Amino acid sequence: MPTKVLIIGKVWPEPGSSAAGSRMMQIIDLFQNEGWDITFVTAATHSQYAADLEAYGVQVESIKLNDSSFDAFLKRQNPNVVMFDRFMTEEQFGWRVRDNVPEAMTILDTEDLHFLREGRQTAWKEGRDFREEDLYSDMAKRELASIHRCDISLIISEFEMGVLKETFGVSSDKIVHVPFLLDAISENEINNWKPYGKREHFVSIGNFLHEPNWNAVLFLKEEIWHLIRERLPDAELHIYGAYPSQKVKQLHNESEGFMIKGRADDAKKVVEGSRVLLAPLRFGAGLKGKLIEAMQCGTPSVTTPIGAEAMHGKLIWPGAISDDPKDLADQAVELYTNEKRWHEAQCLGTDIINRLYQKELHGKRLIKRLIQTKLNLLGHRRHHFTGEILHYHTLGSARYMSKWIEAKNKDQ
Repeated sequence: MPTKVLIIGKVWPEPGSSAAGSRMMQIIDLFQNEGWDITFVTAATHSQYAADLEAYGVQVESIKLNDSSFDAFLKRQNPNVVMFDRFMTEEQFGWRVRDNVPEAMTILDTEDLHFLREGRQTAWKEGRDFREEDLYSDMAKRELASIHRCDISLIISEFEMGVLKETFGVSSDKIVHVPFLLDAISENEINNWKPYGKREHFVSIGNFLHEPNWNAVLFLKEEIWHLIRERLPDAELHIYGAYPSQKVKQLHNESEGFMIKGRADDAKKVVEGSRVLLAPLRFGAGLKGKLIEAMQCGTPSVTTPIGAEAMHGKLIWPGAISDDPKDLADQAVELYTNEKRWHEAQCLGTDIINRLYQKELHGKRLIKRLIQTKLNLLGHRRHHFTGEILHYHTLGSARYMSKWIEAKNKDQ
């Protein structure tokens, strides 16, 4: 029986705007290489920056929230695999999938653990260290329930795999580690990188709809950049990111060399033309696309322990890691001015990409797990009966709330 995959997206994937968009395209590419037939649907408004999925051979549809038309769509489509893009999507549509195509294997792509990111953000706002009890939130209850209801969940970070298994007792055969799926950096690519002498300025990049990115820009503005400028008065910091708000644009100050640039037409070109990338993230989760892109462009980076978390294994970071503003500034200046150290960092980034993010290795492991689970789906669900209990109880409330909203909308 051919594999028909339905992906229910939280948003239309924008690989040029976010790491989540890039990851979605990597997974679509992996599934297509297996010959799987893919349909992508979302209730989100279409974006002019969204990937042209139809050009990739993916069928696309717009769907409605709280509307039984999706039930009819599921029955017509009759997928045997359904992937939810983040747990909120599974909460909204999971019960409809189970009602209409109960034998379809369900996959949750978490992107990152939202409850981990939220817990760290709460600790930062309260001016204290993150504690394990910060994990035990209402968002954790929702996200963990979604993980239990789905047959397989894709976890981007080995650190997050540990949190799920060791703190919350999630079974290893319910989750699979799937980092970014990348091609190796070739010698030809390395030879075509801009050399040290032809690069200038610092760069920071990240979608401003993502709170950790906005917070990192504030950290740069308030505590780090002036320390760098004291020693490099002609240096500039070019800050790129999709969807900058007015409060972001107000930080622009040419006399300080603090330049808000907005969306990058070509993020790779911007990063490759810069000498050092700055990413002082004070909270967050998952893997950081900006730091991956820096390695792919041969651009050393300065970040925090949160930024580098689970990204380099036991390999040396291609730049510097610190959470102290002065040390971050000192390391940034050293990388910017010391050509020998800059080249050493560049080589370390290549090593990390080529050893830890092999598309073929991680892709084959994921496909093998999915096929094995799909072949024994009934046994898998019986073995993890907690998920069935949650389908019965938790999604019952979602079902009736959605039906109530639909009925209310029809009365208006």
